[in-house]
Amino acid sequence: MPDRVELAAPAKVNLRLRILAREESGYHALETVLCALSLADRVVVARGAAGIRLTVEGGMDVGPPERNLAVRAAERFYREIGDAPAIDLHLTKHIPAAAGLGGGSSDAAAVLRALNTLHGDPLPRAALLQLAIELGADVPFFLCGSLYALAWGRGERVMPLPPLPPRPVLVAHPGVAMPTADAFREVAALRGAYVPEAAVINPDALRSWDAVAGLARNDFEPVVLRRIPVLAEGLAAMREAGARIALLAGSGSSIFAVFDSADARDTASLNVSALGIRTWKTETVSS
Repeated sequence: MPDRVELAAPAKVNLRLRILAREESGYHALETVLCALSLADRVVVARGAAGIRLTVEGGMDVGPPERNLAVRAAERFYREIGDAPAIDLHLTKHIPAAAGLGGGSSDAAAVLRALNTLHGDPLPRAALLQLAIELGADVPFFLCGSLYALAWGRGERVMPLPPLPPRPVLVAHPGVAMPTADAFREVAALRGAYVPEAAVINPDALRSWDAVAGLARNDFEPVVLRRIPVLAEGLAAMREAGARIALLAGSGSSIFAVFDSADARDTASLNVSALGIRTWKTETVSS
C-alpha cells in the first residue's frame, strides 16, 4: 500500500440547475446537469502522526479545519473503517472558495478516494458513495468519476453521460460570497407556495452543445443576481462576446460561460475583468 496519494480535484459547473420541491428533511430536491472543468485543486493525502493535519496553499480562505469538507471526509472515512486517523492533508487551491464551483466537494471526494487507496480499498464503491451523499450534494458526482452527468434528488442519483467535445470556458468571481443556505431561503421566499415539477429530460437530449444550450438555466439566478448586481453585467459581457451558454455557477457567486473558441473566451475575459470581476480561463474536459 502507498504512503502518499496525490489526486486532481476538478471544479464543476451546472449547465442546468432546477430547484424542485422541499423535502420533509428540509432539503430541496434538485435536477441538474454537471460538467467537470480543467480548473482543479491538487489534493495530497499522506500517512503521518496521529490525527488529521490540514495545510492549504493558494491564498484562498477555506475556513477553519473543523469545518473543511476535506477534513470532514477524512473523519467520516475513519469512523466507517473503525480506525484512528494518522494522516496529513495538503490542499493546493486553484478553485475559488464558496463560489458554486464545487471546490470543497471535489476536495472531499478526492480525499475519500485517496484514503481508500492508502488503506488497501477497505470500502466498496457503494459504501464510499454513501459517505459522499452524507457529506454534500456535489460529492457523489466527483466521486463517481464521470466528467459529465445528470443528477437528481440531493445529488445522490447520478447518471454518467458520454462527455461532450471540449469547449473553452470562462469562470468569473466577484470576490463576494453567496451562502448556499441564504440562496435556498431566498428562492423559497420568492416562489411562495409554487413548486415546479421536475422535467423529464431524455439523456439523449444532452449529447450535443446545441441541445444543452437549449436546456441551460439556473433557478438561483433571480435571487443571486439581485443580491450581487455586477454578476448580471458580467453575464451580459459574456453573451456579447459570443458565449453559447452563460449562467450563474451553482448557487453562486461565480458565473461562467461556454464558448466555441478560445478567442471569444479571451475577449470575454478582458470585458468581464474590466468590471472588476476576477476571471479564470479553463475548459470542459472529456478525458
